[in-house]
Amino acid sequence: MFLREIIKMSERIQNHNQYPFDIPSIKLLDRLSFRKNVTFFVGENGSGKSTLLEAIAYQCGFNTAGGGRNNQYELSASEAKLGDFIRLSWMPKVTNGFFMRAESFYNFASYIDELAIEDPRIYQNYGGKSLHEQSHGESFLTLFKNRFGQKGIYLLDEPEAALSPKRQLSFISIIHELQKSGQVIIATHSPLLLAYPHAEIYNFNEGPIQLIKYEDTEHYQITRRFLENKHFYLNELID
Repeated sequence: MFLREIIKMSERIQNHNQYPFDIPSIKLLDRLSFRKNVTFFVGENGSGKSTLLEAIAYQCGFNTAGGGRNNQYELSASEAKLGDFIRLSWMPKVTNGFFMRAESFYNFASYIDELAIEDPRIYQNYGGKSLHEQSHGESFLTLFKNRFGQKGIYLLDEPEAALSPKRQLSFISIIHELQKSGQVIIATHSPLLLAYPHAEIYNFNEGPIQLIKYEDTEHYQITRRFLENKHFYLNELID
């Protein structure tokens, strides 16, 4: 494990009522510790989990549009507004890794295609062909299997977005292999990924960011209740 702690530098913030500092989880953030090689961020959309993950990527020197330190391309709305207001505590510090954003993955794939025009060998790092020539789910898994794996820190924002339930289960195996030499922090809505047993889960939903057990997450509870009583929920929603 490399990243030990995040410290919010509140003294630098001029307006705590301005986005993203007014997000409840961010507003109440002081320090956040990491004790496992795999950490999940969970919470509703807008709860701050992706905002914090993007800020970590910024401090790591990764492209906040998605990629590593050497992937230089621009994408609007990829700025990390929280990035200048946190400090990362390392032991030891690593510079290798990757920030994967599901919402901007198309742009990253297009960037790789542009590089391949001058040097087609770059596809060797992505399964031997353009990511655009693979299905969305295949391209995700290709990235995970070929670009990941070195010693480093890997930040993944909703990697389940293009993965079927079956492929999410396959991805759990990838997480397990990756954590043997790297550190993984994942923002997710997937109850399947959250089931990975050797991880800690931080809940961004209610006030301060706090650790939560898998069985206490809304993702697990809602999924379980729905599967156990599908007709009741459907009648409530549709009738």
